[in-house]
Amino acid sequence: MKFVVAIDGTASSGKSTTARLLAEKLGVTYMDTGAMYRAVTYLLLEKDALESSDGLLQNLLLSSPLEFKILHRKLYVYLDGKRLSDELRTPEVDRWVSPVAERALVRAFLVAKQREIGKRRRLVCEGRDIGSVVFPDAVLKVFMTCELEERTRRRKKELTEKGIERGFEEVKLNLQKRDEIDSTRKLSPLTRTTDAFYVDTTHLTIEEQVALIEAEVRKRIVGK
Repeated sequence: MKFVVAIDGTASSGKSTTARLLAEKLGVTYMDTGAMYRAVTYLLLEKDALESSDGLLQNLLLSSPLEFKILHRKLYVYLDGKRLSDELRTPEVDRWVSPVAERALVRAFLVAKQREIGKRRRLVCEGRDIGSVVFPDAVLKVFMTCELEERTRRRKKELTEKGIERGFEEVKLNLQKRDEIDSTRKLSPLTRTTDAFYVDTTHLTIEEQVALIEAEVRKRIVGK
């Protein structure tokens, strides 16, 4: 049976890790849509095209050497045949990904890619408009959030583990700016749909939040 589990939520609330582990538990494909937006941001940084006109942006996207491949039930991003990984998680990409994601051409380009990937698959995916825009008919829509201080701690730890040192307040400010941009943009803003399963991860372990959502997914599937 084809189905989609759509996980939306704030930055650094645990969406990616939860979605990946949930997909493993369910034995289905994991699609990291955030990586797709980061990939376009990385491409624009590489091409010095962050403030390009719509015409130039459209040409760049249509002729883009970016590829999104599902291999072994996971999404991988390639640029000019090279797989991108840590390049997508740099502070520079962090800084620009929300403004890039605001652009209508970028969203149209990636939403089409996401829907194509999800057409014939059992899928868990995460982002900021997955349940509200990309897959409004998902078998389960989840909205994850977390208190800002805890999100800042988690993001700073993640950066430190990658050898990137940033001050607590700098990381916190970056997250606040992303929250504001994501929640107030005119096109596909971050929003909690009325039918979303709400999960506050502030005081939950990864294992606890995965188990909570897994139980709800299985309940929905059995009820189909």
